[in-house]
Amino acid sequence: MSRYQAVLFDFFGTLTRSVQRGAAHQTTADLLGCSTDTLTDVLDRTFYQRATGRLGSAEATLRWVCAQAGVHPSDRAVRAAVASRHRAVRADTRLRADAVPVLAALRQRGLRTGLISDCTHELPAFLPQLAVAPLLDVRVYSVQLGCCKPDPALYLAACQRLELAPQDCLYVGDGGSQELTGAERAGMSAVRLAAPDLGGHMVFNADVAWRGRVLGTLREVLKLVDTAVVATGVVAP
Repeated sequence: MSRYQAVLFDFFGTLTRSVQRGAAHQTTADLLGCSTDTLTDVLDRTFYQRATGRLGSAEATLRWVCAQAGVHPSDRAVRAAVASRHRAVRADTRLRADAVPVLAALRQRGLRTGLISDCTHELPAFLPQLAVAPLLDVRVYSVQLGCCKPDPALYLAACQRLELAPQDCLYVGDGGSQELTGAERAGMSAVRLAAPDLGGHMVFNADVAWRGRVLGTLREVLKLVDTAVVATGVVAP
């Protein structure tokens, strides 16, 4: 029997390959009447403000972004830009080849699975269309909960929905938003995914002080849960 009863995953850079903003974001900038560089700069420096959801709906948030960029598009342009941004973020999202097999294998082992993501409005909208969706027992989004990692509320919300204690859960992430130390502070075990493609990954507030266990591929999670067994009351290393 595994020491863990659930494995919780970060999304961008963990269940997906490395993320960079692609060419589709140019259309969003054009609709808003600003340069791509200006839009990118505002998006980068306001990520956590936007990812809490406290700025309102996707449309209200983009209006706020426009104010930061010094542009004042029409209502019609903002609505079109919201749809454009949704398509652009979706285009940037490429699931890892082993994401679905790993999630399926964990569930076959009797483990629960979940997602904890710092994200803006786009991910909750399109994740149900992805192949990983039916393999996730819980989904916790910062934009819906009102806080970002490493706030313990995100991790504890996942535990509550699973009806598990934090110590029953393993957290897997690339290390953005100090998510690994956050998971450990919440009482979980945590491992970092350091896949080769993540060198160019778009990341904010990286967990640079992390000194814990590191995995090279997502599939190594299976070996980890298989070796973390309870035998005669002793947890194997």
